[in-house]
Amino acid sequence: MSTPYVITIARSFGSGGKTIGINLSEELGIPCYEDQLLRMASDYSGISEQMFAQVDEKLRGSYITKKLAGFPNINRIAQPTDKKFVSDDNLFNIQAEIIRQLAASESCIIIGKCSNIILKDNPHAISVFIDADMDTCIANVKERLCVNDAEAQKLIEKTDKYRSDYHKYYSGGMEWKDPRGYDLILNSGKLGMDKCAEIIKDLLKIKLG
Repeated sequence: MSTPYVITIARSFGSGGKTIGINLSEELGIPCYEDQLLRMASDYSGISEQMFAQVDEKLRGSYITKKLAGFPNINRIAQPTDKKFVSDDNLFNIQAEIIRQLAASESCIIIGKCSNIILKDNPHAISVFIDADMDTCIANVKERLCVNDAEAQKLIEKTDKYRSDYHKYYSGGMEWKDPRGYDLILNSGKLGMDKCAEIIKDLLKIKLG
């Protein structure tokens, strides 16, 4: 494919979505971005990477509190002289600009970051959600973080809650797992990670040729 294409992967915690993205990156020979976006946004703006990490798929304050203030303008980046320069919304907008620049310049995979919404009008982007049953997620988190069942489930519920609130806020109210927000939703617990990667590659061929 001569035109750059992008695969965005949203994922429930413990479903293996990041692993699937990394595997696809190796198979397709294209970069995969997740935490690297925090450093890139910091370099672009001059704001510390730690500040971007504090709002990495999270809302400082509850979704309800944010909603009462009105949904954000996710297109305009505030200037350094603006008091909103280091606000949550501006940090999101800076990161969104990095994602748009990457999508325009190279084929890549982007994990999370509400990238399915940021690139929803990009005809060369495909959006995927990776989900799994709780038992599968618990087993994966236990293996990865060396915690017990209860601790793993607590981490899953907490992480999925803040990812869901973040997506709902920056999408203007769309639920995180709403199928209308994606080209494809896959259950890695039933299919396995390798099969999920194969299906995504098939979708890439079907949608983009």
